[in-house]
Amino acid sequence: MAGERTYDVVLFGATGFTGGLTAEYLARHAPAGLRWALAGRDPGRLAAVRERLAAIDPGLGGLPLVTADVSDPASVDALAACARVVASTVGPFVHHGEPLVAACARAGTDYLDITGEPEFVDLMYLRHHAEAVRTGARLVHACGFDSVPHDLGAWFTVRQLPADVPITVDGFVRAGGRISAGTYQSALLAFSRRAEASRAARERRAVEPRPEGRRVRAVPGRIARSAELGMWAVPLPTIDPQVVRRTAAARPEYGPDFRYRHFAAVKRLPTVLAGVVGLGAVAGLVQLPPTRRWLLGRLTSGQGPSPEQRARSWFRIRFVGAGGGRRVHTEVAGGDPGYDETAKMLAESALCLALDDLPPAAGQLTPVAAMGEALLTRLDRAGITFRVLDRV
Repeated sequence: MAGERTYDVVLFGATGFTGGLTAEYLARHAPAGLRWALAGRDPGRLAAVRERLAAIDPGLGGLPLVTADVSDPASVDALAACARVVASTVGPFVHHGEPLVAACARAGTDYLDITGEPEFVDLMYLRHHAEAVRTGARLVHACGFDSVPHDLGAWFTVRQLPADVPITVDGFVRAGGRISAGTYQSALLAFSRRAEASRAARERRAVEPRPEGRRVRAVPGRIARSAELGMWAVPLPTIDPQVVRRTAAARPEYGPDFRYRHFAAVKRLPTVLAGVVGLGAVAGLVQLPPTRRWLLGRLTSGQGPSPEQRARSWFRIRFVGAGGGRRVHTEVAGGDPGYDETAKMLAESALCLALDDLPPAAGQLTPVAAMGEALLTRLDRAGITFRVLDRV
């Protein structure tokens, strides 16, 4: 990354709910000497966030504030030029995310976000990957619950199996807690933009290099009873399998033939059936502009659960991996997935890119491809556990 920058890390979107939690995490855990700042479009609201942080650490009363608005290209260019790493929580990303990605790619600035929007990620690859490779910028999407624990968890599982053999991994997600406003809105937009998302995915497949001499796949699976878990496995149509597949394409340790499947683990069949019916109804309703606007208004950005509600929330992801005649069960577990742990994952990812000794890489990368062992170590130290449950 060419040139000295004013800040090591800038958090863009600090006035939002998840952005505020990320700022609070940095206030508590950023190492001494880290040069960091808050960024957003409203100086008054940024100052209010800074006051909140000063109550955590009085030394943050003078934390720098950077005014930037995605509708003002000059301000976004200035933001990218002043930072080594920019972490963004400003979504829905398909509407608001591209100006900052483009500015960071041009400036050679590392970029992180918490998007779970496949269309946005594919479009950013098509439009800005090559420029980021040229300038040395690392563009790392999906650095929240989508998709850090799934990407790192699959990688952690693969490393428990023999090398150079065909490998299969199934991920089973269970969580208790409220969905974040950003995830809710992103999911509704994804349902309403299926044609645009399919087109972006086709265009990316047409130009993205494939691994030579190896095969990597993410397949949807089907609803079935899992004897190993004692639960129903329901395919999850999230971005996570795509992220795992792209990591597998970039990393030879996934073997000559790798396959991943991604499920929700549900205890009762009636819950499965109700979820399928409800998902189908929402997918139909978002196609109509009036009902789409109504649904989008049910949970808006800036809203979120109380600290007490978040303290009761949790997630556990079980992975079942097989290869070379061996089988392994692993688990990634943590607290509130939609807010607290997403803020932790984004903040630790930003610190990882800014401070850790990472292998050279550039362009659009997955969390594992960009940070791998360094990020896993950071998150494990921060309370998100990675463990082997059983080996056969």
